[in-house]
Amino acid sequence: MRPSAPSALSSTLSPATSGPADSLDDAHPEEREALIRGVLTRTVDATGWLTEGEEAVAAAALVAAQCPDGDSIDPSDGPEEPMPALPGDLRTLAAEALDRVIGDEAGPASNWVDPEDGKQWRANINRLRAVLAPPPPSIPLFDVAQ
Repeated sequence: MRPSAPSALSSTLSPATSGPADSLDDAHPEEREALIRGVLTRTVDATGWLTEGEEAVAAAALVAAQCPDGDSIDPSDGPEEPMPALPGDLRTLAAEALDRVIGDEAGPASNWVDPEDGKQWRANINRLRAVLAPPPPSIPLFDVAQ
């Protein structure tokens, strides 16, 4: 089971106001980062009801797919065209958006995830979150001169 609905990856991630690029498939490659960043930012900044929780999970999955240990997106679930390389700063934003989605008691998890699938959904979200976490800094324990 994927952590997001297929329709969220392929046909949403639309900006708050509809425009010519209202989905990743309709967007030019150079517009895709802005669509992803937009839905993640709106989710992190949202107060009250989350209106784009499903889209935020989809966006986070796209970011995680480009991280080391990230799962690739099934072409039938994702955008039709390959995604451009996304900047590293989206990892933190995507993780924050997932935290917001998980923390929304009356949000997506309770509205679009079947209660029987809730544990698996949360495990998948936690997997995405773990992939998005930046690697710990490498600190040498000993400075051994040779």
